[in-house]
Amino acid sequence: MTVITQRFFPARLRWSLQKREALTFYLCVLPWFIGFLLFYLGPVLASFYFSLTKWDLITPPQFIGLDNYERIFTRDKYFLQAIKVTTIYTFTYVPLDLVFGLLIALLVNQRVRGVGIFRTIFYMPSVLAGVAYVVMWMWVFNPQAGLINGLLAYFGVQGPRWLLDPKWALPALIIMSLWGVGRTMVIYLAGLQDIPRELYESASIDGANAWSRFWNITLPLLTPSILFNLIFSIILTFQSFTNVYIATNGGPLDATLFYVLYLYRKAFEHLAMGYASALAWILFLIVLVCTLIIFTTSGKWVFYRGVEE
Repeated sequence: MTVITQRFFPARLRWSLQKREALTFYLCVLPWFIGFLLFYLGPVLASFYFSLTKWDLITPPQFIGLDNYERIFTRDKYFLQAIKVTTIYTFTYVPLDLVFGLLIALLVNQRVRGVGIFRTIFYMPSVLAGVAYVVMWMWVFNPQAGLINGLLAYFGVQGPRWLLDPKWALPALIIMSLWGVGRTMVIYLAGLQDIPRELYESASIDGANAWSRFWNITLPLLTPSILFNLIFSIILTFQSFTNVYIATNGGPLDATLFYVLYLYRKAFEHLAMGYASALAWILFLIVLVCTLIIFTTSGKWVFYRGVEE
């Protein structure tokens, strides 16, 4: 094609065509680029500037340097509580989400009649509106008329106060969040269906049992899916807001004071936008460090089929 172009089109005309193609390309990219500057890069840079200021949305921002960060790390006890609660939630929920998602994916990956219906049933809760499912779970965890305590009372067991008890509020939120395990299941299911069945057949001929096939074939070939679910779940847990805001609003006794909820309070209840921006940047750095650590260590445990080490 290049030879034909050079033969039948003069150099000046070829240069004109190249400029026209380049101009067309830039015109097509321009709307995205403008949107990126206005709605992504611009707000990010603005938030960093505001994190160095004292701003209440009413008066002009007052530059105070790193005072917000110094106050966060040295004088803000609620910051430490928010970090503690969010960390406990993350390190508890993420492993449960990964394990339960894998177990359900293995179940719905069987070749049985009507399996598509079960896949839909398990996946549906993950796409329901956040407020609706939280309200439903608030009824389930109701100490007097809730479903769980009602079942426990049937067996003569006194149920806890769940969302009203500082010891049980966070575990209740973890159980509530596992309602959306279908999102993790779908990623696992895609990974399972990408594994060649010939590998299982060869392992069966060699005498491998079900556990050996799972440990030596399924799990290694699912590590890319595990990596994706791990990173995505960590990002989601650090950004948890809707369920805790509706169910407990950080209570009782700050037992469920999640990081993003504390950031929201500083921004929209206390009108401390500069302080909230500093909190947002700290959250960004925490998630960034966690993601980098996972990616750095992934080369030791993630196996990509067809890629030689």
